[in-house]
Amino acid sequence: MKKSFSIRTVCLLISGILLAVVFNSCKTTQQTVDYKDLSYLYNPTKSPINPRYNVINQTDESSVLSVRFSTGDLFFSEANPEGVATARVLLTVKLYSLSQGKVLADTAVLDLSIHKDAGKQEYIFNVPLKVEKGNEYLAEVKILDRLRLLVAQNFVQFNTLSYNNRYNFRVQGHFDKNELFSPVLRIDEYINLVYSRGHIDSLFISFYKPFREVPDPPSMLLPEKTLDYDPQQVVAIPYSDSLPMMFPKEGIYLCSVDRNIKDGFTFLNLGSTYPKLTTPEGMIEPLVYLASQDEMTELKSAAKPKAALDEFWIKCGGNVDKARELIRIFYTRVLYSNYYFTSYKEGWRSERGMIYIIYGPPDKVYKTSDGETWGYKKPVIKSKWGGRFTVTDSYLAFNFKKRENVFSDNDFYLSRSETLVTFWDKAIASWRKGIVFRLDNPKGI
Repeated sequence: MKKSFSIRTVCLLISGILLAVVFNSCKTTQQTVDYKDLSYLYNPTKSPINPRYNVINQTDESSVLSVRFSTGDLFFSEANPEGVATARVLLTVKLYSLSQGKVLADTAVLDLSIHKDAGKQEYIFNVPLKVEKGNEYLAEVKILDRLRLLVAQNFVQFNTLSYNNRYNFRVQGHFDKNELFSPVLRIDEYINLVYSRGHIDSLFISFYKPFREVPDPPSMLLPEKTLDYDPQQVVAIPYSDSLPMMFPKEGIYLCSVDRNIKDGFTFLNLGSTYPKLTTPEGMIEPLVYLASQDEMTELKSAAKPKAALDEFWIKCGGNVDKARELIRIFYTRVLYSNYYFTSYKEGWRSERGMIYIIYGPPDKVYKTSDGETWGYKKPVIKSKWGGRFTVTDSYLAFNFKKRENVFSDNDFYLSRSETLVTFWDKAIASWRKGIVFRLDNPKGI
């Protein structure tokens, strides 16, 4: 009896294993992890770690990379011998010289134990780097959250080509002397601009009017536009690293060490509500991506802008609840476009911002030293061979090239000759029907 029971048990086990093998053979093949994909950089839901970076050239042989974590970037735990709320972060930097063919120029490692300070909103750490004069550099930064086992990666470009460019200046708050990581200032914000490369007598501030243009749809094959701006005014002031400076008028302010040098540090005043759009007039502006020219004229000339704005979205959504959802998604994307893509203009006015708002955060992002490629996943293609299914992923690609810009190192343009198929008309039609567009939306909706 025992013997027959044992044989029956073995047979059942073998049958179960065979069934499992057969069942698994009919499943789709597993997707491999794409470690080069950096799409989390533009998707706040994919990574909780979103530090900011600054680079300052201190001497011909040394630069400093500053990394700023907000309190929300860090995970604090009291599960340690001291019982103190502490974050554990490993920060590694590989510095490549692009001028020498992407040769490794320096490395740095910081193993950080960060104690939580109840009154502190940010934590800044400085990484010294060895450099040479006259080179372009790319710093590959990797951040490991040891407690959550999360990794974030980013690439920071800078150069030592000149004593006059933005990498020779440091900005700090006038009153608390905290280092600032954004060139966008509030209307009533006082700052100090510190020049790191010796003594200068005067600072020349060139004022440029705000840039209000928006890009053409990606489906239009147009030549690359060049940025040719003349200042409306140039003012010379005696320089001091403790001089309080404030820029109350909307526009672009280029601070140079010489009147004849069109290079330096740029400040932006993008309005009192930036990066948000809170007024009906401001919220109408990005609708240029969805509305016709006649509709935009009507919206901008409406006696009651809020009513006109509401009517536009209700017409798209079909009812108030759907309109609210469309508004929430659309203007959240506008906000993040300003956060990620602002250069010498608001991020939503850039070509990356345009694509981000209409198509959403990209599913894939690949970066190089001269640009980045975004991929949006198309509907999955399945093919069957024998008892197995093979899944093929296909992506709509947008290629962006880095553009040299005296005002910003975050200026990219869409390479339209490489983006022949965009589904732009389909995307706009989807939004106008009240459906947030995705390439894998079901057909017929």
